[in-house]
Amino acid sequence: MTDPCTFVIFGATGDLARNKLLPALYHLDAAGRLHPDTRILANGRRHPDRDIWLAEIRSHLAGAVRGGLSDEVFARFAARTDYMRGDLRDTTFYDTLYRKLSDNNDFPADLAFYMALSPAEYADVISNLDRAKLLDENRGWRRVVIEKPFGSDLKSARVLQQRLAAHLREEQIFRIDHYLGKETVRNILVFRFGNVLMEPLWNRNTIDHIQIIHAEPQGIGGRGATYEKSGAMSDMIQSHLLQLLTFVAMESPVSMAADAIHAEKLKVLKSIRPIPSDKVRDVAVRGQYDAGTVSGNAVIGYRDEEGVAGNSHTETFCALKLHIDNWRWAGVPFLLRTGKRMTQKQALVAICFKQPPQQFFRASHVHCEASNWLLIGIQPHECMRLEMTVKAPGEALATRQTGLDASFRRADEIVNDAYEELLLDIIRNDRSLFLSYEEVEQAWRIVDPIQQAWSRPGEDLHAYKAGSWGPTEADRLFDDPCRFWRNTLEPCGCGIKQL
Repeated sequence: MTDPCTFVIFGATGDLARNKLLPALYHLDAAGRLHPDTRILANGRRHPDRDIWLAEIRSHLAGAVRGGLSDEVFARFAARTDYMRGDLRDTTFYDTLYRKLSDNNDFPADLAFYMALSPAEYADVISNLDRAKLLDENRGWRRVVIEKPFGSDLKSARVLQQRLAAHLREEQIFRIDHYLGKETVRNILVFRFGNVLMEPLWNRNTIDHIQIIHAEPQGIGGRGATYEKSGAMSDMIQSHLLQLLTFVAMESPVSMAADAIHAEKLKVLKSIRPIPSDKVRDVAVRGQYDAGTVSGNAVIGYRDEEGVAGNSHTETFCALKLHIDNWRWAGVPFLLRTGKRMTQKQALVAICFKQPPQQFFRASHVHCEASNWLLIGIQPHECMRLEMTVKAPGEALATRQTGLDASFRRADEIVNDAYEELLLDIIRNDRSLFLSYEEVEQAWRIVDPIQQAWSRPGEDLHAYKAGSWGPTEADRLFDDPCRFWRNTLEPCGCGIKQL
């Protein structure tokens, strides 16, 4: 159980708070992982008072929490929750908030401010918190949590950092990336550094290439106006997938302390080969979904979505090939791919091993032998699969792929939502799975040249049908014609090869 603190959630009536933060806090309460004295103070403009807000939250939680809503747990959850109506643009609101938190002994002195807001509001809200002395640590610690995007490019990220640094120490800023809270992502660290089995194989000598993939069948929903300002590169590659890459490629940190982990991740990001503007087409492919069929349902194209320009050039698909110029990974391509309105939901890390130095069946007509793969499923299936070549039953000498499958949890174990663990990490002051500013800046350095090239007229934007695996142009990122994208955890479809 953690120490008591007060969680102040700005934007508590928005989708992030309703769909992620409040269900996560409810689950933590149900599991007895919150201190009895921990309080939650929600802020919003829509609801006039606590009772009306709580009634709506109860209705929403009833369909959002695991195992159904418990009257007993919700009563306890409601008792630790308060609501404060106020406009964050009104500077007097912060003085009222200061008095409420200072004059009421029910609220623990340690404060975590969660910005469930538009990123454009972060700097002004934090400035007002500081002016009202709500960031003073004379009575307890102060931590501020912000969600991505951390800027829209390198320049804006630096401006945001300058404004935050004027009021907060780096140790007080928790840049949350919910992807890093997923059980499987944490398991990558344990798998790599808790076992000696794979270490001799985890390098350029045995690995041919590595794919990091996130596909989702959903479109942009009602986020058209917002998504138009970002696109797949900023929304997924710059944050989630580059962070996954660092976990796969990093060296063992000297400890599990946040600074040690951040240092190794930063080394990886700094080792990624810069992409000259005239080479973008060689290493990056972008696409945009057209109308199609997803899970048997007809869907519209991106340009027909609400809030999207009819001539939009915002990418909903992105594939990128990177090289890490260090001793371990020299010559090994890292291929990142993400897209909306894809065939199905799938997030995985696919590690393809090299062919044997001498083909055992080299005299046969088979030229593209199936490779060994290590597949790490992130969602919807959290598991690990090792694929190998074996002889197929029968008199003929034929081969096929077989897999060793392992789940990361037993059938009776429940996987917590990523936000549950990350919220506890905020209370514990564990920043190991939160981003440092240096990581954010370096990630923007990697993708900025691509975004700048794509902003110029005439740059390729490939259409792909909704319900597909993206534009076929992404296949050209492979140097070897025998290489292909791993779309799912299912066997690669090589079948049985007669020799």
